[in-house]
Amino acid sequence: MSRIGRLPVQVPQGVDVKIDGHTVRVKGPKGELVRTFHPDVSVTREDGTLVVSRKDDAKATRALHGLTRALLQNMVTGVTNGYARDLEISGTGYRAVLAGKKLQLALGFSHPIEIDPPAGVSFALETPQKVKVSGTDKQMVGEMAARIRALRVPDPYKAKGIKYAEERIKKKAGKAGKVGAKA
Repeated sequence: MSRIGRLPVQVPQGVDVKIDGHTVRVKGPKGELVRTFHPDVSVTREDGTLVVSRKDDAKATRALHGLTRALLQNMVTGVTNGYARDLEISGTGYRAVLAGKKLQLALGFSHPIEIDPPAGVSFALETPQKVKVSGTDKQMVGEMAARIRALRVPDPYKAKGIKYAEERIKKKAGKAGKVGAKA
């Protein structure tokens, strides 16, 4: 049996879970998440916990067992605490500005880049160089942060670009040139 899949998911106070066939709806103080799971895996509620079970021992079903449990745990954590990803912008003239809910980025292009947040995701600025992407859905928060980072991937030679706050970029020396070479 899957080590992850057999662990029950604790449902804290203030979180409402509704199971309708293979669709699970989790509602908490931060919002509501809905997800439909594979028919080979079933979710049941037992004494304030959610238990995931599978119908057979096929390899694909065993893989779905742990995945389903992890997704359920992420849903419960998302509606109680939420998720956030911090991004840091470095480079001369590179900055971020909030215009309503939209994020405007100046990244050295000829035009500013505007990003609309999808439903359930919000942007916050600590400084013009620090952007926080937050929301209830872990997948959406991570995907939005990755899209923003992909606009200017950190350059190891000039140390410019957008990186995750916990990410470390090793600075490279670059080309030394032809010093002392005969032409």
